[in-house]
Amino acid sequence: MTEFVGLYPGTFDPVTNGHLDVITRAARICSRLVIGVAINTGKGPLFPLEERVELVRAETASIGERTGCVVEVRPFEGLLVAFAREVGAGMIVRGLRAVTDFDYEFQMTGMNRRLDPEIETVFLMASETHQFISSRFVKEIARLGGDITSFVPKLTLERTLARVRSSSAE
Repeated sequence: MTEFVGLYPGTFDPVTNGHLDVITRAARICSRLVIGVAINTGKGPLFPLEERVELVRAETASIGERTGCVVEVRPFEGLLVAFAREVGAGMIVRGLRAVTDFDYEFQMTGMNRRLDPEIETVFLMASETHQFISSRFVKEIARLGGDITSFVPKLTLERTLARVRSSSAE
């Protein structure tokens, strides 16, 4: 049987229930799913890269067992298609929440296709319960003292609240 490798890239700062929904659904269609945690310092991450990788690993540990897919979490920097080639991915998975996501993702897909026409991009629509969740909103709500319990998994919730508290104390 041929291995079908997918790549789901993102900054995951922090990983949300929406991310986990897309990861679970992508794992159902791949034999191996690589979750690429992007360095992307330009976004001013709440968590350092190593901690984001650790959180994504912890929060996705059971997905492989439930789906039969090998789920791997790796940091990356540079061109997405170069990383896709490095991990042997034939498919890039992107989650879509709204029409505004599509415009950006459509442009990225076109560029990636020009860089490597052998790598397909597959869009998975966010489930209706997760369409409004974004890491940016989760961080903003947490910084303003709002309840983010329904937006992130338990470990990520604890770490996000601790990080927000420590940064506001500085």
